[in-house]
Amino acid sequence: MEIIKELTKGLYLIKPKVFEDERGYFMESYQKKVFENIGLNIDFVQDNESCSKKGVIRGLHFQNPPFSQIKLIRVVSGSVFDVAVDIRKDSPTYGQWFGEVISADNKLMFLISEGFAHGFQALEDNTIFQYKCSNYYNKESEDSLLWNDENINIEWKDISPTLSAKDLESKTLKDFNSKFRY
Repeated sequence: MEIIKELTKGLYLIKPKVFEDERGYFMESYQKKVFENIGLNIDFVQDNESCSKKGVIRGLHFQNPPFSQIKLIRVVSGSVFDVAVDIRKDSPTYGQWFGEVISADNKLMFLISEGFAHGFQALEDNTIFQYKCSNYYNKESEDSLLWNDENINIEWKDISPTLSAKDLESKTLKDFNSKFRY
């Protein structure tokens, strides 16, 4: 397993070792010692999974401190355009978004540290998205930024996505008072 790109401090694209042969493939999607060897000492406490139809956008979600989360995401089936927005006050990249296509085919993983809003858009029907979290979900600390906030200006892959009512009512970056520090 290796970090193939550090997009900004706290945001990493990771490639696992994949062993393929005529039967299919095998890979370790997570091993604590391997992550520690590449400088990432994280205790994950919860795994989540969603299935989405093509065009669905989920996000931009995060949990405020003290329930903030580090997320390790991967796609088991299909593909997503995965996005993280830096919401750490005083960060040189505050308000900037970073995006990567993550798929079952490329097997890439995205490590998203605390202080980033996170969302994704399913690029195929029946896209299965999994992620590990370093903290338990806490409803009172959940928050979100508006998916199409013109202050962030994310270049989504589909301009007419399907969203939840909650995601349609999210804050803009301009109206957000971040509790995260760089």
